[in-house]
This record gives sequence, C-alpha cells and structure tokens, in this order.
Amino acid sequence: MPKRILPVLVGALVVAGLLFASQWRKEPMKVSGFIEAHEIRLGSRVGGRVAKVLVEEGDAVKAGQVLVELEPFDLLDREAEALANLAAYQSDYAKLSSGFRLEEIDQAKARVNQLEAEQQLLEKGPRRAEIEAARAHMEVAKASVTLAQRIHDRNEKLRIGNTISAEEMDQAVEALNVAKGILLARTKELQVLEEGSRQEDIDAAAAKLAEAKAALALLKKGYRDEEVAQAKAKVDVAKAALAAILAQKTELKIVAPMDGVIESLELQPGDLTTAGGPVMSMMETGEMWVRAYLPERLHLKLGQIVPVTVDVFPDELTGEVTFISRQAEFTPSNVQTPEERSKQVFRIKVTLRDGLDRVRPGMSADVWLKPRDDRT
Repeated sequence: MPKRILPVLVGALVVAGLLFASQWRKEPMKVSGFIEAHEIRLGSRVGGRVAKVLVEEGDAVKAGQVLVELEPFDLLDREAEALANLAAYQSDYAKLSSGFRLEEIDQAKARVNQLEAEQQLLEKGPRRAEIEAARAHMEVAKASVTLAQRIHDRNEKLRIGNTISAEEMDQAVEALNVAKGILLARTKELQVLEEGSRQEDIDAAAAKLAEAKAALALLKKGYRDEEVAQAKAKVDVAKAALAAILAQKTELKIVAPMDGVIESLELQPGDLTTAGGPVMSMMETGEMWVRAYLPERLHLKLGQIVPVTVDVFPDELTGEVTFISRQAEFTPSNVQTPEERSKQVFRIKVTLRDGLDRVRPGMSADVWLKPRDDRT
C-alpha cells in the first residue's frame, strides 16, 4: 500500500511545484504590434490624358522624381494668351506711371506761347505803322478814283461828239468803278485798324489760352492716380492668371513628394484621369514605426530608446517612443499583449531609427520595454 501512495505523492508534489513556479514566473516585458509607414495617394489637380507612365509597381523612387506626365491640352495656348495680356497691361501701366513724354509737354508749351502772343496782339491792337500804311493806301485809292473820274468825264464828252467808241467809254466807266471799289476797301481797312480789336476776339483768345494752359498743366501732372491704380490692378490680375496657368502646368507632371516605393499603379498612356483624383499610391521608406498598445501597468516616456525585434530578422532594431496616447482604449483584437484583452491600453508609436532597408510595412514586431540584460 505505501508503495502505491509514494508515486502519487511525488507526482502531486511535482504538479504543485510547477503550478507554484508558474505563478512566480515573470511575463516577458514586451508588447507586439505591426510596422507601419506613410501611404500617399498621388494625383493631379488638373487631370487629363496620360502621356507617359515612367514607373511601375514596386519601383523605388526618389523625392522629386517624375512618375507620370499628362498631355497639356490647351494649357500652352492659354499660357501664351496670358503672357500677351500681361505684356499689354504692363505696357499700359508703365505708360501711365511714367506720365506724358517731354515732347508732348514741349508741344503744349509752344501752343500756350502761341496763344499768349495772339492775345497780346489783340489787346494791343494794330501798330501805328500799320494804320499809317492803311491811310496811305486809302490816299492812293482816292487818287486812283480822281484819275479814273477825270478820264471818265473826258471820254463822256468825247462820246457825245462821237470822237471815241462805245467800247472805250465802257472801259472808262469800268476803271472808275474799280477805283471806287478799291477806295471803299481801303477806307474800311483803315477804319478797322483805327477801331482796334473787338472785345469778343480778345475774350475768345483768352479762352483758348486758358484751355491750352490747363492742357499743359495736365500733361505736367501726368495721369490720375485712379488711372494708374486701375492699370496696376490689371497687371496684378494678369499676373495671377498667368501664375494659375503655370501652376496648372506643374500639375501635368506627377512627382514623388519623398523617397518611397510605388505600391499600386493601374495607369497606361492614353488613360484619362480626373482632376484631384488619385492615380497611384506609394509608401514612404524614409520613416517607419511600430504601432503597439501599452498596458496600464507598464510605463514608457516620450523619447525613450527601446529595442525592437522582428521575427524574420535575428538582429535587434532601435526604436524611439515618439507618441503615447493620453486617452486609454480597449485593446484591438489583432494585438497580442501579456494582459487580458478586456483591460484598457494606451496606443504608442515607436519610430524605427535603423533597419529601414530591411523591414517592410505590415510586418509584426515586438517592442521590448526593458534592455536585454533585464529580460527574463
């Protein structure tokens, strides 16, 4: 009987020892998660027909590398039109800003001087020499009338005696009439000179002079500020229109915003793309991190350096805690932790500082919360 009980007692002691050891065994100080990276969806704000596709899925690309080129359609014509409009508006603005040319101002000055001289002539009236000359002309005309009258009278007497012909008599009458007409004209000319300029003529000359002076003042002052501002506004509008077209031209080339790998690309030359719609996606390779969830009982600090292991690589990687959520949440179903899933956890982000050329987004990784020497 005792021989049968002894094995049972030994077995019971072994089981009890194992249970006791399991109660005191320390759980690994690590949390598990997945490696993640920025995924970027690329497209163009203008859209259009695809001209060239320069990459394929899986290609590693550098920042600034051209991935896809679109056909310009009417952008080149619109750019030429915008450049022409800008040049025209800039010319108008330069003209208004510079004011009138010196030649135009000098021409206006000459016009003012001319009208001033004419007004002075009218105000002063005829010169004495002119009046004397007109009077002398009138005296000559009187003498011509007297002579013509004598010839007329003599011929008239001769005509009565039939000594001269009728034609000669007609010539004498005509000469007398011409002499009288000249005398009348000379008399009126002298009368006009003696009376001087009319007040109406002086007033008209003064008005013309005032108008010319006002025109000269406008030329010297230049264009109005409102006109210059309006021309400047047109230049600004033309520049904005051109800048918008140039910005659209840059959108004809879809470039990589950073170093990365093309993840998905279903595009061929000739395809049409919509404005603002994504046409491909790429994964950034310059920054990757482990998203994990930290139990309440464990503690980390921002900036803390922790080891990171990946199942497919034996070597440890180095990570830095760059984010710790300030609000607790329930553990996601796809994350394994030492704690029960009903417990609340805090989401953390551990940015990898090395090994970026070996790991890939989606790999599972372990974030160790203690150095190698302290692990059990």
